[in-house]
Amino acid sequence: MRESTQLVSAGRHPERFGGLVNTPICRASTILAGSMAQWEDMKRARAAQEPGATTYGRYGTATAHAFEEAMAELEGGYRSLVFPSGLAAIATALTALLKVGDHILVPYSAYCPTRSFLEGVLGRYGVQVQVYEPACGNGVESLMRPNTRVVFVESPGSETLEIQDVPAIVAAAHAHGAWVVMDNTWATPLFFKAFEHGVDVSIHAATKYIVGHSDAMLGVVTCNETTWPKIRETAENMGQTASPDDIFLALRGLRTMGVRLQKHMESGLRVARWLQEQPEVEAVVHPALPSHPGHAIWKRDFKGASGLFTVVLRASGDKSVAAFVDTLSHFGLGVSWGGYESLAIPFSPGKHHGDRWPHKGRAVRMHVGLEDPEDLIADLKKGLAAMVACNEAT
Repeated sequence: MRESTQLVSAGRHPERFGGLVNTPICRASTILAGSMAQWEDMKRARAAQEPGATTYGRYGTATAHAFEEAMAELEGGYRSLVFPSGLAAIATALTALLKVGDHILVPYSAYCPTRSFLEGVLGRYGVQVQVYEPACGNGVESLMRPNTRVVFVESPGSETLEIQDVPAIVAAAHAHGAWVVMDNTWATPLFFKAFEHGVDVSIHAATKYIVGHSDAMLGVVTCNETTWPKIRETAENMGQTASPDDIFLALRGLRTMGVRLQKHMESGLRVARWLQEQPEVEAVVHPALPSHPGHAIWKRDFKGASGLFTVVLRASGDKSVAAFVDTLSHFGLGVSWGGYESLAIPFSPGKHHGDRWPHKGRAVRMHVGLEDPEDLIADLKKGLAAMVACNEAT
């Protein structure tokens, strides 16, 4: 099936639910067996990890199983697991694959809470955490140690948007017996095929484009056959489970993700190209623009772009940035992204960027939502004018 058909049909089984088009919200803790024989069958199925098997609500209900089935199909992986947040998904996967004395490589452009978890939690328990240059490609080979177990990738990074040469990193990691774990939230399963590029574990903050409406927290991990048993066991040992109500929203979001992402991409590029032409803008950092240093790799490996990118403003200081943001009416000021609404939030590149960040102005991360791009451009015009006025006043 083509992806648009997969999005509509994956994980749906109307025949199991009286013909209901959508898998219903199944809330449960206790799950009853009709007899001892059935109870033994349920336990056997659970022990064999048969898809959809359960003996207790923590192991998932039909709602969770439908979402996990759909995600594994869309990703092209072996099996998927759902978590209560993107960070919970990342933390559990890394905990499952690492132990005392192991070494992990993580790019300095990775999601800040990922680095915080590694350094502040796993680091305390004896995992050696090393930060690396995200654009190093096969240069990661020189950083591999005998105890390197995981190379983490996030392409692009969710603020500074460095593109990584994932196939080159995978080749180096696998040559040394290490797994590659990817945060694939920016591209979604539609725009980057993690398993086709050799990744072992693909993780999404389903809160973002999968849910798509900024009203649920959720994460999902898709594994290959080798990593699945470790991550599944750790998720169960850590009591990880997600609300069926939130999972239902993710299932609903999946059905429209294709058309939404197309709109996010088209509008995002329209706004990014307009911003590139403005004298008040030092740079637009968007992987789909030829000006991006990782554009060639993006064009080779990705099937599209989402609505998230960064603009660097020629602002004189914090007051000018505040004037820009406060003037905007169609861009909300808030964290997260991937919903239907546009967002703008200032940030400073992380401590590991140092002189590697080539821009001098003030960075603002933009998420272009589903509004008309011409309205967004008109809004940005007002914001830039307010910033210039503040620059001149100071």
